[in-house]
Amino acid sequence: MDYTTLIGADDLRGVLGHPELVILDARFTLDDEQWGKRVYAEGHIPGALQADTADHLAGPIIAGVTGRRPFPAPEDFARQLGAWGIDARTQVVAYDADGGLMSASRVWLMLRWMGHDRVAVLDGGWQAWLAADGPVESDVRVPSPTTFSPRLRPALLADVEEVDAARRLTPTRVFDSRSAEGYHGGGVYHDPVRGHIAGAGLADRAHTVTADKRLRSPEELRAHYEGLIGGQDPTDVIFYCGSGITAAQNVLAMTVAGLPGSKMYVGSWSEWINDPSREVEL
Repeated sequence: MDYTTLIGADDLRGVLGHPELVILDARFTLDDEQWGKRVYAEGHIPGALQADTADHLAGPIIAGVTGRRPFPAPEDFARQLGAWGIDARTQVVAYDADGGLMSASRVWLMLRWMGHDRVAVLDGGWQAWLAADGPVESDVRVPSPTTFSPRLRPALLADVEEVDAARRLTPTRVFDSRSAEGYHGGGVYHDPVRGHIAGAGLADRAHTVTADKRLRSPEELRAHYEGLIGGQDPTDVIFYCGSGITAAQNVLAMTVAGLPGSKMYVGSWSEWINDPSREVEL
C-alpha cells in the first residue's frame, strides 16, 4: 500500500484488515461537536478508530492569540498517532461525511506536517463507502500502541506574519477556502467578525468536487487552480478558512492537480480577527 492523496472505496475494501492499515473516522460538524462521536458509535468502517477534531486534532486555544482549531504540539500529536498504532510503516486512511471537505483533509495535512506521506483521504467519504456496499460495524477496535517519530515539515504551514506579507502582493498569494457567501460576510458565522482577509482571493473548496463530493479529475483541478493562481509557484500559495479545517481540502486538491506544496494558514480567519489592526474586507 502506498496511497498518498486519495483512495477509492473499492480499493479500501481490498485492503481491509491489512496489518499496516489504520483507518481514521474523522466525521465532524461545527454545528454539533458531539455528532461525530454519536455516528461513530452507531456504525463505522470496520477497524476504524475515531479521530475527533476537537479531542485529537486540535491543541489548546489561547484566547486572543490562536484561532479556534490550533494544531496540537507536535509531541502531543506524535503520542496520539502512536496510541492509534501509527508508525513509519503505516498506511493511514481518513474519511469523513463530507467527501473530505471537513476533517479528513485536515488529518491528511497533519500527517504530512508530521513527516508521514502514506496517508490518503477516502474519495467521496462515508457516503461513497455506503454506495459501494462497504461493510459497517459498531465494534471499537483497540489498537496496539507504537512509537511515532515525527519529522516536522514546517514549510507546509504559514503563520500570520507570512499571510500578512503575502496578501499585499499582486497578484495575491492568499486564498479564502470558504464559499462566496462566507467570503463576503454572509451566511452562518462561528466568529464575531464577518468578511475576509484584506487582499485575499476566493478559492471556494466546493469547486474542487463533483456533485457526489468526489474530487474532480487532476486535469480539471489543474485548470481550476491555474485560473486562480496564474503562473505563481504553488509553494507560495496559502489557503485559509474559518478555523483551519476545510482549507486543507484545497491543499489536497492542489496536490492531486500536480501542483504540490501549497500551505495552510492554520489560525485562519478566527486567528486573524484577534488583532483589530489586521485589515479585513467584505
